[in-house]
Amino acid sequence: MMTPAATSSLGDDKIVVDNLEIRYGLVTAVNGVNFTIRRGEHLTLLGPSGCGKTTTLRAIAGLETPSGGSIEIDGAPIYSAARRINVPTERRGVSMVFQSYAIWPHMSVFENVAYGLRVRKRSKEDIKTNVERALDLVHMAPYAKRPSGDLSGGQQQRVALARAIAFDPEVILFDEPLSNLDAKLRVEMRVELRELQRHLGITSIYVTHDQEEALAISDRVVVMKGGEIEQIGTPDDIYNRPRTRFVADFVGAANLLEGEVSGSGDDLGFTTKGLTLKAYAPHGVPGKTATAAIRTAYVEVAPVGTAMRHANIVKGRVSQKMFHGDFIQYIIDWPAGTLIVRRPPTEVFDEGSEILVGFDAEHCIILSN
Repeated sequence: MMTPAATSSLGDDKIVVDNLEIRYGLVTAVNGVNFTIRRGEHLTLLGPSGCGKTTTLRAIAGLETPSGGSIEIDGAPIYSAARRINVPTERRGVSMVFQSYAIWPHMSVFENVAYGLRVRKRSKEDIKTNVERALDLVHMAPYAKRPSGDLSGGQQQRVALARAIAFDPEVILFDEPLSNLDAKLRVEMRVELRELQRHLGITSIYVTHDQEEALAISDRVVVMKGGEIEQIGTPDDIYNRPRTRFVADFVGAANLLEGEVSGSGDDLGFTTKGLTLKAYAPHGVPGKTATAAIRTAYVEVAPVGTAMRHANIVKGRVSQKMFHGDFIQYIIDWPAGTLIVRRPPTEVFDEGSEILVGFDAEHCIILSN
């Protein structure tokens, strides 16, 4: 008969990080971090430089020694402060793709991918089969004999991916792997990387400071700040239901309004500078000061006199118009101060125009702090 712990280890959780702490002298880089990663899930650690995301990733890889907490893979501890367990990197069944690619220029593409298999003393036949399979998956099979030093940045990144998947690791860890690529290639590689992860069904953890990248490729996102977790959720949750001021401001573009929770019971709203708005208030307490977030993309703009169907409709004036190609950004003067709005380039309003702005209650979110 299985114990509860054994049953859990065969469940959906592939990795469990529990109360992880990492300190460097008096500096705490990671402070009591907790999250789980489901089998086959692509989870992203997102946050600004110095928030602890890469340090957390390196602790899972075994490249950093934590100060406390535990890390489990498939129910087995690979690190536990309480039990004094710290499994060496090579025995954790994880593979890592670095920002710098770490490609050896004096080796051919084939030899770079084969390196990890040779270290693991695989047979020649096994090495050949797995290298060819991995190169084919990343569309680099025609380059197998080419010197790695002759490759472009995007091709080197594909070789790094092939090397990471060649020995069928339990987990792949990505440390900002696309940050050295130009913007267009970065977008293309996002798509390829996501397709590859889904095709292999492998569990992966991805570190980035690029919020657009995190939203585009992740099953779930862990937003970090100052060594702690601000919010965990799907990309849709993080963008549309931010819990804190930091998440609302860091992920996507949002107007942040200071005011007070108004109303009572289930009919809570938000009052700022004398303007009362209908709001989504899961964290609202009547009479308490709070911050509300309104995403720039969810505000409609129309000429005065237009019939609009929104919970909140307010008059304003276009103060500034900036063309960004895929969208036009408007700065609008309205009773609460200024409101930043992003609209498709087909919706053009001249500076100085009197307009209406409209948005639904669900897009005026009262934050927890």
